[in-house]
Amino acid sequence: MDYDNYFWGMNVTWWIIWVIILFWIFALPYDIPGQRKRKNSALDILQKRYAAGQFTLSEYQERKKILEEDAAIKPKLR
Repeated sequence: MDYDNYFWGMNVTWWIIWVIILFWIFALPYDIPGQRKRKNSALDILQKRYAAGQFTLSEYQERKKILEEDAAIKPKLR
């Protein structure tokens, strides 16, 4: 039998495949192709802007109320 291209029981091709898979898992954990990312909702953006201090509590509550009313109306329109 010819064992020239076998290292620790695996062909060179399998070693290359494993190296690519491990690189993909450990070096690219956040940018995996085809990975779906959740989009920020309007309420998430509003909360982040309020946390950053871009507007006051009263402005935040007013805008949140508008968003919640809009969310309640949208399902009725569909």
